[in-house]
Amino acid sequence: MTNSVQHIIEAKNLVSHYGDRQVLNNVDFKVAKGEIRVIMGGSGSGKSTLLNHLLALLKPTSGDIVVDGVDVVNADRKTLLALRKKTGVAFQSGALFSSMTVGENIKLPLVRHTKLDANTIDIMTRLKLELMNLAGFEHLMPSELSGGMLKRAGLARAVIMDPKLLFFDEPSAGLDPVTAVELDELILKLRDAMNMTIVVVTHELESAFKIADKITVLFDGSVAVTGTVEEIKNSPDERIQNLINRRPRNEVVNAEQYIERLTTGKN
Repeated sequence: MTNSVQHIIEAKNLVSHYGDRQVLNNVDFKVAKGEIRVIMGGSGSGKSTLLNHLLALLKPTSGDIVVDGVDVVNADRKTLLALRKKTGVAFQSGALFSSMTVGENIKLPLVRHTKLDANTIDIMTRLKLELMNLAGFEHLMPSELSGGMLKRAGLARAVIMDPKLLFFDEPSAGLDPVTAVELDELILKLRDAMNMTIVVVTHELESAFKIADKITVLFDGSVAVTGTVEEIKNSPDERIQNLINRRPRNEVVNAEQYIERLTTGKN
C-alpha cells in the first residue's frame, strides 16, 4: 500500500555547524501539506538553525532540503525568489519597518512583487487587517501598537500574498495570556480558511499543545521525537517529560572532564 501523504517540506540527514561547533546532527524533518507543525526544544537545541535552513537563509554543512518541490540547498537566486513569493514569514518581533505606517508595511510585498493597481492593493490590505482584527489601524506607526498588535500586523504582512506555506517564530513570546490565546486561534483560522501549511517555532507549551497537528522536539541538535500532542505528552523519554513538566536537568558532572574543560577550554 502506497503512502498518500504529500509532504511540502522534506529535510534529510541535515548537518549544520557554526565554526567548529555542530548545531544540527543528521536531522530528518517532514511536514505534510495542510499541517501545523510545531518545533520545540530548549535553548541551544537547534530550533532557530533548523528554521533558517528551511528558509534557505543558511546552507547546511550537508544534507538535503526540499520545500514545495524546490531543492533549496542548491537552488539559484531566481528559483529561491519564486519560492519565497509563495512563503510567508512572521518574525518574533513583528519586524515592521519603523518609518512606514502599518498599512504601508502590510502592502509592501504586493507593491514590490505584483503589478496590481493601487486600489486593489488597498482592498487586499484592508482584508488582511480585518482578518487580524486590526481594521482602522492602518494609519498608525508601528511604535503606536501594542506587542500583540505588532505580532498580528507582522502576520498580516506575512500572509498578504496568500502563501502556501507560513513560518512563524515564537508567536506567543512576550504576550499576555489572553492575547496569546487570541493569536493561537488566529493561526488555526489561517490554516482552515486559507489551507496553509504552518511551521511554528515556540517554547510555549500551552500554545504548542493547542495548535499543533504534530510536534517535533529537538535536543542537542537532534530530533528526539516527532508525534501528535498526545504522543508527546505520553513520551517515555525523560528529557521530554522534563521539558513539558518544566523540570531541571540532572546533569552528572565528571570531575576530571570538568577540570580539563576549565583549564584547556575544550568541551
